[in-house]
Amino acid sequence: MKLATDLPDTPILRELMQLLHEEIGLPEHKTISLKTAINADLGCNGTDAQHLMEALEERFGLELADYDAYRYFQPAGNDPHLKRKAKGREGKVPLTIGMLYAAIRSGHWDTQSLEA
Repeated sequence: MKLATDLPDTPILRELMQLLHEEIGLPEHKTISLKTAINADLGCNGTDAQHLMEALEERFGLELADYDAYRYFQPAGNDPHLKRKAKGREGKVPLTIGMLYAAIRSGHWDTQSLEA
């Protein structure tokens, strides 16, 4: 994996990158930066996304009370609602490595501030 030169060299970010590598894999051919979206750029969705968020919660003690998986990820398995393009499910918000890093540093998921 190639890391962008402007990535902060902190223990938290190194551990986050290791977790991302373990849970979803990081491509060898793409340069990974804080702006890399794990859903749009790395294809993380469904069960992989669920496992990743659970691992973040467990490993970093991240409080996910304000987190809504449907904002970022397609659901796992066969969801009949996707065929109807139910409100809020057609376009997903990019969930970036920078957003995960900021959430871990603050200890909780605050959708409004992370997406700003």
